[in-house]
Amino acid sequence: MSESAVLMDESGELHLSGVLDYRTGPGLREEGRVLIKDSKAAALIVDCSQVTKSSSVGLSLLLCFMRDAKAAGKSLSLRGMPEDMREIAQVSELDELLTNS
Repeated sequence: MSESAVLMDESGELHLSGVLDYRTGPGLREEGRVLIKDSKAAALIVDCSQVTKSSSVGLSLLLCFMRDAKAAGKSLSLRGMPEDMREIAQVSELDELLTNS
């Protein structure tokens, strides 16, 4: 089983990694919310390139992060979304929202 994490580097980039599912989502949600709120950066990037597997929980997590950033007056963009996340986004008709964030 892959460990999941959301970490912020010194440049304000969030790194999301591991498996995103119903078991890991709630903890990652809270950790990401705090990181976004506490960040001094005006523009944040969420790097998803280390996500190994994602259910629809992963998309929900990204949408929550977008909402958190907006509430904090920050912009947020996504990078490196894996293919399974892109496919779920497309089926859910969220691909345009997530790729233009």
